[in-house]
Amino acid sequence: MKRRTLLQGAAVAAFAPPAFAAGSVIDDIKSRGVLRAGLSTFVPWAMRDKTGKLIGYELDVGARLAADLGVTHEPMPTAWDGIIPALLAGNFDVIIGGMTVTPARLESVDFTDAYSFSGVHFVASRKTAPGLTSLDAFNRADFTVVARRGTNAVPVVQAKLPKATLRQFDDDAQALQELLNGNAMAWFTSTPKPAFAAVDNAATLYLPVEKAIEPQRDAMAIRKGDPAGVVALNAWIAGRKADGFLADRFHYWFEGRAWLPQTQA
Repeated sequence: MKRRTLLQGAAVAAFAPPAFAAGSVIDDIKSRGVLRAGLSTFVPWAMRDKTGKLIGYELDVGARLAADLGVTHEPMPTAWDGIIPALLAGNFDVIIGGMTVTPARLESVDFTDAYSFSGVHFVASRKTAPGLTSLDAFNRADFTVVARRGTNAVPVVQAKLPKATLRQFDDDAQALQELLNGNAMAWFTSTPKPAFAAVDNAATLYLPVEKAIEPQRDAMAIRKGDPAGVVALNAWIAGRKADGFLADRFHYWFEGRAWLPQTQA
């Protein structure tokens, strides 16, 4: 316990340098007393519990960052396909929402170091695509696959399954339901959702391959032109990796479902 406390203290000291460049997002957050964090609902990154409260990995991360800054945490749910424009418009300070670093996104925002690691995976229908055991088996002109609009799964599918028809939906629940209804052969999304879906619907869904088909590097995003902000957030991420906080929260939300009763009526 003593070693953990010392690590936490060192991390906070590294995270909070004595001064920030004028206009830094960290300076703005501390002056306002509120960390406004943009996110969208993705299980288990962020979701509603039975009372309507937001819970999930991103909520734990944002709350801890706010606490270390000495400010209030204000999560701001935003449609995923509009979350970067909302950040650029100043609607919130930072995206803490499991956003994967991509070349296209780097043109609009600056990313921190990764604070979680996920990947694109897929789950298939036993009815419409039975017994397939490879990704290549889904690259067929007569196959339809589904994904959530604006996610990294979309370009991954387009690159790896050019022959298949890709249908996009505004949220994961719609995409999964389309698969369950027998109108698609597979649903592509971020881990661990395919594995959870296969467990929850074992009679109708299965995992053709065990591992993710494309790794992802998930990071926080802030507006461009704020190197001090990136440095400060990177120092915080390094500190929370060192004291085990991020690993502990990732294990809880992604590698088990002890939290599931919180979301069920």
